[in-house]
Amino acid sequence: MSTSGAAARDAGLQPERTRLAWRRTTLACSVVAVLALRQALRGSGSPSEVGGAAVIALLWVAFLWAAHRRIRELAAERPPGLAPRAALAVVGCTVALAAFAVAVIL
Repeated sequence: MSTSGAAARDAGLQPERTRLAWRRTTLACSVVAVLALRQALRGSGSPSEVGGAAVIALLWVAFLWAAHRRIRELAAERPPGLAPRAALAVVGCTVALAAFAVAVIL
């Protein structure tokens, strides 16, 4: 019984697990963004603090957009692989959000 590897592949629950992992990561990113925004807006309200809060909010929205796009892609029967550009965008948002969160705290 010879079938092609692509047609015989059964993804099983792997796409669902990946979708759930994206949702958990989105939730963790949201918590970090909210805490960083709260800390930034608690200060004196200087332009640098407000600017930092705006950047944090923008990074959070960009991450949410990329994550939800990937979650929708994973709903397909044969989800495509994550594009290198999308992976780079998600990693960039995550690293920048962490850097701005640390800068706000210090």
